[in-house]
Amino acid sequence: MIAFIKKYKAFIIGLLLFRVIVVCLSYFEIIYIDSSEVLANTLSFIFGWLITSLPIHYFSFLKKHKTISVKLSLLIILFILVMANDNQSQIIDNPLTFVGLIVIALGFFSIITPSYFKKYALIIVGYYALTLSYFYYVRVYVNDLNYYLQQEKELKIILTVPLFVLLIGWAYQQWKWIKSVESKKAKAELALLKSQISPHFFFNTLNNLYGLTIEKSDDAPNVVLKLSDMMRYTIYMGQEEKVLLKDDITYLKNYIDLHKIRYHKSVDIRFKEDSNPNIKIAPLLLILPLENAFKHGVEHLAEEAYIHIDLKTDNGIIYFTIENNFDSSITTKKVGIGLDNLKQRLKLLYPNMHNLKIEVKENNYKLSLKIHTV
Repeated sequence: MIAFIKKYKAFIIGLLLFRVIVVCLSYFEIIYIDSSEVLANTLSFIFGWLITSLPIHYFSFLKKHKTISVKLSLLIILFILVMANDNQSQIIDNPLTFVGLIVIALGFFSIITPSYFKKYALIIVGYYALTLSYFYYVRVYVNDLNYYLQQEKELKIILTVPLFVLLIGWAYQQWKWIKSVESKKAKAELALLKSQISPHFFFNTLNNLYGLTIEKSDDAPNVVLKLSDMMRYTIYMGQEEKVLLKDDITYLKNYIDLHKIRYHKSVDIRFKEDSNPNIKIAPLLLILPLENAFKHGVEHLAEEAYIHIDLKTDNGIIYFTIENNFDSSITTKKVGIGLDNLKQRLKLLYPNMHNLKIEVKENNYKLSLKIHTV
């Protein structure tokens, strides 16, 4: 709430400033506010408030664009003159006042949102050419005040509705633009994060393969085949927004098999699985904690190394737990990009839909992840 107020404080300042201007003009009898004219007063208040607040809100922009600043200043002066003329003329629903307010409002939109206004300019001009003609016919040509008063509210609504439609339409367009920018930013960040996964994993795996070829191991062809499958998955399925959970599980198992081939020591690896294979998940998420478990746990332990994985699903929720031991003498070393990568991707892909918990006790590391997929 405080952040919102800070962001739009210009409208609070504009409200106070506009109120001071109205009080001063009323005190010197330049304008007169008829409390019975609720609709007219409301519309005048909204237009006056916006014309006063928006230049403050965009002050830094206007400072750089003096032409726009001059145009807005002229509109504000014109608004004051129109209201002053309306007060001095003492004419009920002065036709010049209506035209003046509409011209000011349209001029304001054309200055603040030129491209948006230009898009609908012909429709707006055509609309007001017809409505103002009818308004002048009823208010001036017929010259019957009672006849006009019977249609007063309908005419005022007809004349002001397009302005509100313009305002709402522009606000919606800005909202869509902001969402589009956020989406593009998120996709760009995800692309960067995914690009980090491949080098991080495949560099280690190619080192493994290099060691096997040096030893002329019979396991080398099997490693090449599994690595090929994993590269295919990373390149093609890794570009998808969502993949089947069963495919990601296969990817994890291939990764584990590659490491089993590599190590010449006993490693207790357990993968307990009880999941719905048709659930979908963002690809290449679960590999990150598994990779860290090997890199920062198994690789630094001479014996009794273990990795225990538990993966289950329930009502569209994925529960993933991975636990491993590590050498506590090297815990001060940085764990790499894996965990930070995971946190950033979860934040982008599952905002407010995930829970990540890490527990470190003595030489035991446990990561628990819960993801709401629906």
